[in-house]
Amino acid sequence: MGKRLRIGVLGAGHLGRIHVQQALEVPTLEVIGVHDPHPEKRDAVAKEFGIPALSDPDPLIEAADIVDVVTPTLAHHTCASAAIRRGRHVFIEKPVTTDLSEAADLARLATAHGVKVQVGHVERFNPAFQAVRSSIQSPMFIEVHRLAQWNPRGTDVSVVLDLMIHDLDIVLHVVGRPLAHVSASGVAVVSDSPDIANARLEFQGGCVANLTASRISLKNMRKSRFFQRDAYISVDMLEKKAEVVRMRQVERPDPFAITIDLGGGRGHREIAFDRPEVPTVNAIREELRSFAAAIADGTDPVVTLADGTAALDAAHRILDAMAKAQAGSLH
Repeated sequence: MGKRLRIGVLGAGHLGRIHVQQALEVPTLEVIGVHDPHPEKRDAVAKEFGIPALSDPDPLIEAADIVDVVTPTLAHHTCASAAIRRGRHVFIEKPVTTDLSEAADLARLATAHGVKVQVGHVERFNPAFQAVRSSIQSPMFIEVHRLAQWNPRGTDVSVVLDLMIHDLDIVLHVVGRPLAHVSASGVAVVSDSPDIANARLEFQGGCVANLTASRISLKNMRKSRFFQRDAYISVDMLEKKAEVVRMRQVERPDPFAITIDLGGGRGHREIAFDRPEVPTVNAIREELRSFAAAIADGTDPVVTLADGTAALDAAHRILDAMAKAQAGSLH
């Protein structure tokens, strides 16, 4: 193994602590410290994991090869741009920034300084999704439900930017076509921004995706279903389970197989079930490991800055559609 990449973590909240914990498990990374403006948070994380706590982010950025931005979204652009200007590679949590102009500025800076940026859309590394990714080919309808029990953390933004954006990245990634039309509705129930939202995305080429996100559910759920010609793929991101159901034309049905008679002399289709084995891996550890590998190998990160920007763009289009629907209901 070559020289380890030094990584400094900005943000010692709930997710920042997890990033420190998982980065310490990546053999190609060396965690050199954590910064947070709140002394009690940074000191607690530093003590738990035996790493330095810094009250000023500048020395940490200066000493690092990678800066891991796990701050509130409002600070993403400030922290990431400071790191990029010093020539540091940046891992930045989702959503990448608060608005598209900030994301465009980071892209310009990253190109100018020749650094890599990866966005923390962690579901790309979910082992259940990974287990069936190669089976998802040209889906024509996608149904997604992401439901969460109430948690005050994250309620400074709409549920679209808090939860649905995970699935927006997955949908954009598997469809791979431009987004043609968005319609959406949402309701603010307990916070000042929407707590439950539904969006319908229509893509060039005909694929339609229906996404529902809620942070006021009685139970947690993270399920995605992909429908395509002769196949149906189900992914449970929470339970780490996946299933692929395929149909194939057969002349003579197997008496022991599940078959569908198409009628009218059109023959039969045989249904085959595949439940791939899903390995036990930590998705955050995997995304940090893959970013270190991309830097070492000179390859593009799995989730690029452009990917993060595309998910943010889709989220804002959904928010705009929700606002128009709300305005229309008042007239």
